[in-house]
Amino acid sequence: MDQDHKMDIDSNNGSSNVPKKRTLDELQNPVDPIIKTEQQNTTSADRKLLYNQPQQNKDFSDESDVIVPLTKPDLHYVPLKTGLCYDVRMRYHAKIFTSYFEYIDPHPEDPRRIYRIYKILAEHGLINDKTLSGRDDIGELMLKIPVREASREEILLVHTEEHLKFIESTQAMSKEELLKETEKGDSVYFNNDSLLSAKLSCGGAIEACKAVVEGRVKNSLAVVRPPGHHAEPDAPGGFCLFSNVAVAAKSILTNYPESVRRIIILDWDVHHGNGTQKAFINDPRVLYISLHRYEQGKYYPGTQAGGADQVGEGKGVGFNVNIPWPVGGVGDADYIYAFRKVIMPICYEFNSDLVIISSGFDAADGDVIGGCHVSPAGYGHMTHYLKSLNKGNLCVVLEGGYNLDSIAKSALRVAKVLLGEPPEELKDMTPKSETIEVIDDVIKIQSRYWKSLKPGYYGRDFNLTSIMGEPESLAKAATGPTFEEMALAHERVNDSVRTHQKTTLFDNNNFVALPIVSEKRGEASLQNEILCTKGIYDADKIIIIIHDPSRIWSRRDPVTGDLDTSQSVVVDQSQRFIDWAQKEHFGIIDVNIPLTITGENELNYNNITSSQDALLYLWDNYIQYFKVSKIAFVGVGDAYNGVVHLCGHRDVRTLVKASINFLDKPTALRAVVSTIDESVTDWFYRNSLVFTSHKHPCWGDIEKNGSNQKRPRKKYGRVIRADVENLDSVIDERFEEACDFILDSVEDYETESESE
Repeated sequence: MDQDHKMDIDSNNGSSNVPKKRTLDELQNPVDPIIKTEQQNTTSADRKLLYNQPQQNKDFSDESDVIVPLTKPDLHYVPLKTGLCYDVRMRYHAKIFTSYFEYIDPHPEDPRRIYRIYKILAEHGLINDKTLSGRDDIGELMLKIPVREASREEILLVHTEEHLKFIESTQAMSKEELLKETEKGDSVYFNNDSLLSAKLSCGGAIEACKAVVEGRVKNSLAVVRPPGHHAEPDAPGGFCLFSNVAVAAKSILTNYPESVRRIIILDWDVHHGNGTQKAFINDPRVLYISLHRYEQGKYYPGTQAGGADQVGEGKGVGFNVNIPWPVGGVGDADYIYAFRKVIMPICYEFNSDLVIISSGFDAADGDVIGGCHVSPAGYGHMTHYLKSLNKGNLCVVLEGGYNLDSIAKSALRVAKVLLGEPPEELKDMTPKSETIEVIDDVIKIQSRYWKSLKPGYYGRDFNLTSIMGEPESLAKAATGPTFEEMALAHERVNDSVRTHQKTTLFDNNNFVALPIVSEKRGEASLQNEILCTKGIYDADKIIIIIHDPSRIWSRRDPVTGDLDTSQSVVVDQSQRFIDWAQKEHFGIIDVNIPLTITGENELNYNNITSSQDALLYLWDNYIQYFKVSKIAFVGVGDAYNGVVHLCGHRDVRTLVKASINFLDKPTALRAVVSTIDESVTDWFYRNSLVFTSHKHPCWGDIEKNGSNQKRPRKKYGRVIRADVENLDSVIDERFEEACDFILDSVEDYETESESE
């Protein structure tokens, strides 16, 4: 027997661990050896007491057997309740009805909003309040936090004296005066109880935050109204009278300077919280993050303040994060994608002491005003994410939400997660392509201020935003070299790619450059971008391919953000059409329209305008003098705008027999607008094919409309929806169809000519 095995022998009496043969009684009534030892040393009464106690509370008389002494649980968060703020008096603020229709179709900011939330909490046993009267003792899970009116001093931490005096004046106004102020206001209404309700709403938010900070509750839910995040320091707006969350945050920072030095305000209301943002625009102690429907500033509140480029001012630069949805219809997948890619990395890096959620539920599925599809489970997951911050110090304050069923179900799920329930499973987790683009732009902007968003730990991102923000102002704010400075010092990849393509076309396809002799900026910028086959002047049939630059598929270094050139490929679909056209004995003109140009004219360059100038120049200075009798256009990407523009501004009908175009989602449809005669529209429709990606915006909201999708009008040409996404896939799917259409169009022309 080896030494290690000898150690396994029980030291008591030196007996081995080999199992003994047990009696039938022992097999039927197995007893833990330690308990059996205790039984032998106790009376029958003691043994009875021993078995009636929970295992963890058994106190064995022989201290030598104790391995871990009884210890009080080292838990602070779990035993605490979740705080709840609610007061029926906040329902007194209501719109004054002036007609029967207002009575049957009440204002969206309905007093029942908070009642329905409170009611559903009771229906699911989270609180005990049979009469729904707002009783103090609400059960074992939640603790009632008394609501009080916010003081004058607290309100003035955010709002001006004039603003407060105006809201106070509504107490004594006549009905006519109240209606007049309602008419003048920015989506607000007033009655004589508006001041009381607004002060209670504001005070409730303060008390909910105080209860968390003081450790009386583990987290809190403030079911308050009227909402607050649109109320600016000097004016009410958007159903909001006082900026509840902003006042609460400033009050906490003022009264708890040692324990709360930094606060995160996460605003997931579907509208941008312009009031909250303005309150902290230059305050580095508060990180304001807002996810909202923006639509380039057209969605309420209808200003540019919600743009991704609004990053704060003065000392607050970098502490304002806007995630602006460019479209409606976003849902769980989009919000969770934003949380994973932007919100949580920034929040971890900021390392706050308190998180306040401006919890509007108007992005919830079923809310007509919001037009989005966030599920109760989605709100639960977002709450779960934020509970992981600063030891769970979290306060949820109600903002908007106007579908009574949606707001109640969403708030219920948030409350359950606050109590400790895990969030429900999410279904579709594929974000919209618009979401991916927006988040990419937000990362480009915010990576200037947050290390966690950089391409790597020491990498630098020289990219500018593509759809959000103002590139010029962002470039000025850059701490390192701007993209323009880098471009002037080094060669751009698209220039190198085009140079390589020209060499290939010259060597393999017998192409030559078509010279551009022009002083116009747009035309001159296309020098060496137009190539053609030799003898193009004498060709009877010509294909003109006008396209965006080739795309580069590349692997990116995860640390530096650099592109790995050894793992990069150039994707050039125009070469496919060139090879096919040469096989069919067409003359070929290849027009490459750069997205940007290198040099001093870069800021004034526009690729769409350039595509229009290129084809007009080509037609006026070359094609009309050629011997050609049949022309087909192939337009790819934004460059296709040049084809449509030419067909509307020159009478090309005797020569052009086909126009084939391929569009991805970023390229909008363009209608032919004729300066010649109205029949051009019909001609263009008969002789064109416009292939779009499956989810191109021209087909409307596919998820919402289903088979009842709208169809583009004839002025856009014969628009055909592909079954795939992205430009390369659309070309792959429809390449043969496009080539057959060109051949049929040319053959039909030849047949007609012969018959004539």
